Amino acid sequence: MALPVAFFALFFAYPVVAIVGRGLKVGGAWQFGQAGAVLGRSDILQVLWFTTWQAVASTALTVLIALPGAYVFARFDFPGKQLLRAVVTVPFVLPTVVVGTAFLALLGRDGLLDQMWGVRLDTTVWAILLAHVFFNYAVVVRTVGGLWSQLDPRQEEAARVLGLSRFNAWRKVTLPALAPAVAAAALMVFLFTFTSFGVVQILGGPTFSTLEVEIYRETAELLDLPTAAVLTLVQFVAVGAILALHAWTVRRSESTLALVDPAQTARRPRGAGQWGLLAGVLAVVFVLILLPLGVLVERSLDAPGGYGFAFYRALQSQGAGGGTFLVPPADAIWNSVQYALAATAIALVIGGLAATALTLPPSRFRSAGKTSVVGRLVRGFDALLMLPLGVSAVTVGFGFLITLDEPPLDLRSSWILVPLAQALVGVPFVVRTMLPVLRAVDGRLREAAAVLGASPLRAWREVDLPLVRRALLVAAGFAFAVSLGEFGATVFIARPDKPTLPVAVARLLGRAGELNYGQAMALSTILMLVCAVSLLVLERLRTNRSGEF
Repeated sequence: MALPVAFFALFFAYPVVAIVGRGLKVGGAWQFGQAGAVLGRSDILQVLWFTTWQAVASTALTVLIALPGAYVFARFDFPGKQLLRAVVTVPFVLPTVVVGTAFLALLGRDGLLDQMWGVRLDTTVWAILLAHVFFNYAVVVRTVGGLWSQLDPRQEEAARVLGLSRFNAWRKVTLPALAPAVAAAALMVFLFTFTSFGVVQILGGPTFSTLEVEIYRETAELLDLPTAAVLTLVQFVAVGAILALHAWTVRRSESTLALVDPAQTARRPRGAGQWGLLAGVLAVVFVLILLPLGVLVERSLDAPGGYGFAFYRALQSQGAGGGTFLVPPADAIWNSVQYALAATAIALVIGGLAATALTLPPSRFRSAGKTSVVGRLVRGFDALLMLPLGVSAVTVGFGFLITLDEPPLDLRSSWILVPLAQALVGVPFVVRTMLPVLRAVDGRLREAAAVLGASPLRAWREVDLPLVRRALLVAAGFAFAVSLGEFGATVFIARPDKPTLPVAVARLLGRAGELNYGQAMALSTILMLVCAVSLLVLERLRTNRSGEF
């Protein structure tokens, strides 16, 4: 546990506290009175209001659209089900920059809707809401569907035998059992949309701004650190409350239900109603998920001289971006892969150690029959591991620049700075993937190995590693995918001669011209394909489909 704690203290807590201190400290004294002045500004109140209501609307819309999909994946067995499950998960691991770019190609100027019906939705709240549903659809499908597939359908059938209608049986039997999972999924969707950055920045234009976008604007454009620090604290408090509530709902879902094997509950659709529901879900997946991605690919091939790979070839030229890059944009592909591989290695070490510590038996942390301080800290650290997913990545990135600039940690010119920031986002995925499998390992196997003379390291290598190997590969894949697409912190710390794919896409979209736009589409397509292939591989490796998302 010491190494994970040190890692998060040094590369997460220290930069965040430093940037907040830089904004709120005057003459060595904290000036918390500035918070009232900042939060009293009409423009900041408008940002807070928009951030909250769009997150509520995005969450409600996502749950409403995704619940039928969760039921279909939980209760129906049909050809191509596993492939479709992987397809609906692809958006979740896509960088937000790619999501914004895909919807820009669909809803923006000269987009598909504009060309067919003259309708433009970019710079409107509807584009943001639809992109958020696209991004978070899999959260509801996997979280709720995973539990739904393990609920014994005979309980609902028994209620119907006793005279309840199909709807009332579902409302009184199934819904209460699903409620904690629905609440947990809704809270995660709310968290991701409340802290939305890339999607709002690309699709919202100057009209809409979330807390995260405003923190970026105050930090990078206006250099108003006091305002950015106050907004960071507001976001930190909100995220902490959401994560605490989420942990409570997860504990409820884990402790109150008797579950069955999912293979026993999935059946082939029967009757016109069930086939119609399956068709409706497939239509939603096509329109909401496949269509934006398809339009993205189509725009990357739609060159001035006709369909072809002109935009992809242009990525190899340094001058193709109109002076946007010091190197050819194609170099961003190799840069991103190198950074993501390093970040994955870091995330596996830190996340693996943290997950192992979190699975130690409670007796290890008891003293005189009471839970020790160390035990309480370990349980608290479980929740803190999720904070990097919600705390401003912009703050972390800027904090890296102002804290890691003196010996012995002068890393501003080092390539390792980017993987460190990306690993912060990868660690929570590693922990959430590894925990269910590690908790399922019988501790008596380790004890038997110790009795036979095995050292702790050998016992782990001979007992734990064979049992968690596949989960370790899945964790590595998730860490690689999310590291590949990290944008909020990387946009601050990536060197001009070493841009990552998301940073390169954002820079190209920020410049006028058909060539820049086409190259942005081409780079986004490449990034999407890499993430999609990674996800398909993960789906083949995954064995515990009902574990933590």
